[in-house]
Amino acid sequence: MRQHVNPLSKHFNEIERIPSSIEMFDNPRLNLHLDIGSAAGEFLFDLALENTNWNYLGIEIRERLVKTAKLKVREKEIKNLYFLFGNAHNILNDVQGKSIINNTKSISFNFPDPWFKKRHSKRRIIQPEFINILSSSLQKGSLIFVKTDVKDLFDYMEYTILRSFNFKIIDKRNFNYCKSFNPNKVKTNRENYAIMNQLDIFKGIYIKV
Repeated sequence: MRQHVNPLSKHFNEIERIPSSIEMFDNPRLNLHLDIGSAAGEFLFDLALENTNWNYLGIEIRERLVKTAKLKVREKEIKNLYFLFGNAHNILNDVQGKSIINNTKSISFNFPDPWFKKRHSKRRIIQPEFINILSSSLQKGSLIFVKTDVKDLFDYMEYTILRSFNFKIIDKRNFNYCKSFNPNKVKTNRENYAIMNQLDIFKGIYIKV
């Protein structure tokens, strides 16, 4: 079940303090993967435990899920995983948040809320303004991973990303996974649901050039 939260609500205008990388991770020098819309974080827990040579940061707009994920991180004593609560647009557009993008090597958008109604499309996580932030701040060679079971949403996200001439599609058959740990190796809960119900899954990988 998709649990929609209006990201444009004034409730998200004020963001919580963003810790420094040394506060978030045991080794802040590791490559950073950012997952936007991380939900309860199961995807990132699997990634962080499987690949300890990367740091993982999840941003989620539902505060209850972030609190649960943070508690689980402490209980499991995972040193390369952290979660932030809030609207990703506002967090990454903040002065402190921009340092996160500058250090990010790859970003994933996994099954984001589709917001089917036309009047709600401005609530979608991928917007031209947001892609412009990523385009100007991400390092060359940084990757964006997109995955959804909604064809119209995938077409919209790909079109929006490629409108920025700083991003281009990577042919998945030629992608060298040795250069960047591939988050597609781990399936999200939504992806498992889609597979079980024989739904089509649409994926794209884009590189900053």
